[in-house]
This record gives sequence, structure tokens and C-alpha cells, in this order.
Amino acid sequence: MSKRAFGIDIGGSGIKGAPVDLKKGEFTDDRLRIPTPQPATPDAVARTVGEIVDSFDLDEHVPIGVTFPAVMLHGVAQSAANVDDSWIGTDAQTLFAEATGRHVVAVNDADAAGFAEARYGAAKDVSGVVLVVTLGTGIGSALVVDGRLVPNTELGHLEIDGHDAESRASDAARDRDGLDFEQWAQRLQRYFSVVENLFWPDLIVVGGGVSKHHEKFLPLLDLRTRIVPAQLRNAAGIVGAAALAAVTDED
Repeated sequence: MSKRAFGIDIGGSGIKGAPVDLKKGEFTDDRLRIPTPQPATPDAVARTVGEIVDSFDLDEHVPIGVTFPAVMLHGVAQSAANVDDSWIGTDAQTLFAEATGRHVVAVNDADAAGFAEARYGAAKDVSGVVLVVTLGTGIGSALVVDGRLVPNTELGHLEIDGHDAESRASDAARDRDGLDFEQWAQRLQRYFSVVENLFWPDLIVVGGGVSKHHEKFLPLLDLRTRIVPAQLRNAAGIVGAAALAAVTDED
């Protein structure tokens, strides 16, 4: 694998990028953040991605990975979350490659974060099945089996008790319904119980902004599977995108 790669994390409010040391899973330079253009159309976002890459002195052979808030099938966006609907059906991978003049790997944002946790964070050196779940506006998920990513699992959209799971158990649902952590933990208990009975993971890692308060809700869960907070926090998307780009480049 390459020693260094470059990761870019596209979100609804900001697009962030940094070079990553692939041995340590750490930035080798300060992260650059540029506000996401509004409207976040493909051309506008691609120009911003190109601007971020051009801001760093990168060797032309450095692998580049880009996260995108959508289901990504072979680099093509199948959905669009917090970006313009015109992304649906867009070959994001080719678009970013043209904008940067480089080979680019485009991946789902939750998949990138999960892969980073499996390789460098809370699930490092854990064999078997690792499930990484991000609790935020929705519920993102990543499934890693013996170090290999199973992409686009979208487990936040499981139907549980007649509801889309994230509509009841996301952090946004906690805020919307005015739940304290104990009340919210009851919903998380139901969600994670269903998930662990479907996938029988060896470890569950919980990320998202609310994971910084993990001591208020994770101890309230009674699961068969060991469940721990994520470690990489806001760096996970960039680090995971860079690592996936290096792995793909190697293949």
C-alpha cells in the first residue's frame, strides 16, 4: 500500500480535505475546509474538490478518495442526502477525476468512516464482523468483515416495528421528540437488538457527534455484542476515504 493518500469528505455544510499517513491513520498536514457551495450541484461541488486538491503539493501518484453522502455503486450516486437531487445518477467518480486531473475513488461517507474505525480506530485488529453505526441526522452504517468493506449497507433504513429505523432512533429523533438519554436508549436497544440478531457482529462501534456523550447511553444498552464508541470522530471520513483509495489503487 502507498505510504500516503489524500482524503476528501463532502458534507452538506462543508467540504474538507487533508493528506493522510496510511500507517498511522493521521493527517500529515492541516485539514482544509471550504463551505459546500449552494446549491450543491455536481459541477459546483466538483470545482470545490478540485480547489482543495490544488491547495496541497501532492505527487501525481498519490491516491485520492472522496466521500459522498449517497449510496455509491461503482462511483455512481444512487441517492442524494443534503446535496442537490441532480446528483442522482451522476458518475461522481469520473466527475471528480476530471475536476482534479487524477484517479479518484468515490465512496459512501458512512462506509469511509466505518473503514477508518476498522483500520485505525475502535475496531483496529478486530477480526470477524465489525458493524460501525453513526448516529446523527439519520443512521449511517458500515459493515467490515475481516478488514474488507461490504459497501452500501444502509442499515439505518431497516423497517422496525413498522417504522424506518432512523426515524425513531437517530440523534435527530432524540432531539425532535425531546428524549433524555435514558428514553433514547430504549429506542437504541430495540434497534441494536434487531441488527445484532441479523448480522451477529463481533463488535459494534458507535460514531456520530453524539458519541462524545457515549457514557450517557451506551452503558444502558443490554446487548450480546460488545459495543464501544468510535475514536476517530470528525477525522474518520477523510482518513477512511484516503485508506479506501489506497486499497482500491492497489487492487
